Amino acid sequence: MKKKSIFLNMAFAATATLAMTSCNQSAPKVDNKAEVSQVAPAELKIAYVEVDSIMTQYKFCKEFSLILQKKGQNIQNTLASKNQQLQAAAANFQQKVQQNAYTREQAEAIQAGLQKQNNDLQALNQRLSSEFQVETDKYNKALRDSIQNYLKAYNQDKKYSIILSKAGDNLLYADKAYDITNEVIAGLNKAYKSTVKAETTKK
Repeated sequence: MKKKSIFLNMAFAATATLAMTSCNQSAPKVDNKAEVSQVAPAELKIAYVEVDSIMTQYKFCKEFSLILQKKGQNIQNTLASKNQQLQAAAANFQQKVQQNAYTREQAEAIQAGLQKQNNDLQALNQRLSSEFQVETDKYNKALRDSIQNYLKAYNQDKKYSIILSKAGDNLLYADKAYDITNEVIAGLNKAYKSTVKAETTKK
């Protein structure tokens, strides 16, 4: 299972972040004499971050993509092994039936058992796939949160009005002068505390 396919939805992790101070305030109050309107910033400061670079250079992404890849491979191996066993049992059953090795009652009982194994395998497939999706969604959310929380803190000094995510050709043109990718990645990696290493040390 490739890294990009595992973290496909993570492109959403670096969605545009609006950092204007008026964002979290309630609607302006209106008095009897005049209406107070929201004042737009005199200067619009824009920056962008390369999503692909975050996927390949942010320690969080690198660590957890490997975790998900390993879990996905384990699931595939488990299902493939059980399916192989079932196919072998079915082939053996078919051979014995052709050799008239079973009575009718025995054949029906074995066939019912094989059908149950097949149903159990399908149920296992669905359960493991669901668990893997939940695990992937959890890591995707953690990734979004870590990036968004960092950008909020980062932007307290930078005062950008908008920080865009650039993935592939979704921006037709972007001046490299507005590229803050390396700065953001460096900050993310500095702030990131690896839980993987801590868990490994405990074990």
